[in-house]
Amino acid sequence: MDTLHRGKQSIIFPERPVLSAWASVVGKMEGEGPLGKAYDRVVQDGKFGEKTWEQAETKFQQTALELILQKAGLERNKLDLVFSGDLLNQCVGSSFALRWTGLPALGLYGACSTMAEGLLLAGAAVNAGYAERVAALSSSHFAAAERQYRFPLAYGGQRTPTAQWTVTGAGAVLTVRNGKGPALTAATVGTVEDKGITDANNMGAAMAWAAYRTIRTHLEDLGRNAEDYDLIVTGDLGKLGSDLVREFFAGDGVDLGDRYTDCGVMIFDPTQQDVHCGGSGAGCSAAVLSADLLPSLMTGKYRRILFCGTGALLSPTTAQQNRSIPAVCHAVAIEKNI
Repeated sequence: MDTLHRGKQSIIFPERPVLSAWASVVGKMEGEGPLGKAYDRVVQDGKFGEKTWEQAETKFQQTALELILQKAGLERNKLDLVFSGDLLNQCVGSSFALRWTGLPALGLYGACSTMAEGLLLAGAAVNAGYAERVAALSSSHFAAAERQYRFPLAYGGQRTPTAQWTVTGAGAVLTVRNGKGPALTAATVGTVEDKGITDANNMGAAMAWAAYRTIRTHLEDLGRNAEDYDLIVTGDLGKLGSDLVREFFAGDGVDLGDRYTDCGVMIFDPTQQDVHCGGSGAGCSAAVLSADLLPSLMTGKYRRILFCGTGALLSPTTAQQNRSIPAVCHAVAIEKNI
């Protein structure tokens, strides 16, 4: 069997695993953004009827998972594997969402890169024949993230200009061996990068270099140019971080132009919503992927996209110790099936 490894960090999926169903569940503020009509469900109550924000995040994941099963007409016990993750300590949003389901589950922590990491692993599992039906899901919650990483909301702390707004929501995608839908064709596993950024309110700057390195490596490993993609989308660098990515590529003589954007830029309207540098959180890119990117592949708006999840790998403890913020970016190539 020929190796499926390409170049330094990339792999290919010759079996072209299919993304057959996807779903997005978001909060009230996300529903008021530019993609508001595209989400499967907009929840007006931030606690989703639960007692705590953390319990609400669990319910966001549960709902997204149930939605993809409904769309696929699949019974839950027919799933072979679930990859899931979130921003909460020990990924309790995911583990509590999957308890009592009886599903084989592998928890992930890639911060905001979790959905891309989940898709990469789902594609590898299906392509290699280890599973036929795999779900990838991730979530975040604004209030839960603020309580864990920064200040409790009741504190009323001022947000810095470089801060991003953690998305309340979840996304889920079903990857199968055979079916109708866009196909996973290649992926690049990111390396952990650290540019010395210590400000936990400047995630875009902390993650931008990791995004640049992964995208550049992906193109080199597969012998491609940026023009080979209709869209290259990171998630979630926000405005400041995505501008830095453009600058890094400009230094290589590459103008990304309109073919590049960021999920954190797409999900909110900065002129109408006070989100500073845009959106972030493990639920941000997952929701944008499910609500906008995959449907756009189905309609033919895009032929091939490179979905690049970016994650800041800090913890509350390392932030309190004023340590720098490592970051990672994983990329998956998704194509419209002919």
